[in-house]
Amino acid sequence: QVTLVESGGGSVQAGGSLNLSCAISGLSTNPYISTPYCLGWFRQTPDKEREAVAAINGQDDTRYLDSVKGRFTISRDNDKMILNLQMDTLKPEDSGMYYCALRFSCRGVPTMDVMQTLGVRWPHHWGHGTQVAVSS
Repeated sequence: QVTLVESGGGSVQAGGSLNLSCAISGLSTNPYISTPYCLGWFRQTPDKEREAVAAINGQDDTRYLDSVKGRFTISRDNDKMILNLQMDTLKPEDSGMYYCALRFSCRGVPTMDVMQTLGVRWPHHWGHGTQVAVSS
């Protein structure tokens, strides 16, 4: 069974940094292991729907939500099976619950529009989230 476990959330002041991690397990025994897969980060606040923030494919191609470009960096360590999201120059509007997500049979890195349109239907697996709070 594939599981995703996020960590690294916390409370910071505006302008600060956080590095989120997502530990991935269970892929080696998954029947879809031989298919390419993409990883992504979503975030959600109580008053907004879940929002796609960043994505990466197996070739390390990346895409970002416009509002986080130049501030966030998504990366993956395939040996350690960890997905990271380095978040710098944080703003209060970056606050929310951050979820990592995995989608099988994904070769080209998806656009944020595609991820947003599909929403909860984009990934095959979700993590449980890690909370980020940015104060002004």
